[in-house]
Amino acid sequence: MSDLDQLTQSLARNLKRWRKERGLTLDALAARAGVSRGMIIQIEQARTNPSVGTTVKLADALGVSITTLLDYEQGPQVRIVPPEQAVRMWSTSTGSHTTLLVGTEARGPLELWSWILMPGDGSASDPHPDGTVELLNVTAGVLTLVVDGEEHLLPAGTSAVFEANTGHEYRNDGDEPAEMTMAVSIPPVR
Repeated sequence: MSDLDQLTQSLARNLKRWRKERGLTLDALAARAGVSRGMIIQIEQARTNPSVGTTVKLADALGVSITTLLDYEQGPQVRIVPPEQAVRMWSTSTGSHTTLLVGTEARGPLELWSWILMPGDGSASDPHPDGTVELLNVTAGVLTLVVDGEEHLLPAGTSAVFEANTGHEYRNDGDEPAEMTMAVSIPPVR
């Protein structure tokens, strides 16, 4: 299945799911999003690949992120996204492109980090407050992610998201530097 086919199928399934979960009819969603009813039907039946602008309008009208509408799977505490499952959103004939690596529905502060772990190094973290989510993309080497005692090997190109309200650790058990980009979403203080 091509990236475009995967995107179309995911969007169809998730749009329908979120529309029903929100209790919206096709007409109500169309009015809220400023998108025609016919377009929504075509999207839900996976007969069209809408523009990014249309997808953003629908996500906003449903109160979810574009990532949630495009995600093909949700569920476990740690979700691993292999490079071949990242979604290519936009590209040009000259080679420019954007790729949605991983995302989550989170509110509150968001931090973006760049990490380099040399061979044999690691960093352990105590649990963060409930609602804290960490997203990461390994850009070089192999990272060992340990969440609640369970190890996950993440080679370069792999992304992951997890709730960080349990002990977790980043390690480089390999023989070359491991590099990653990480975002941390922290719940707002209530």
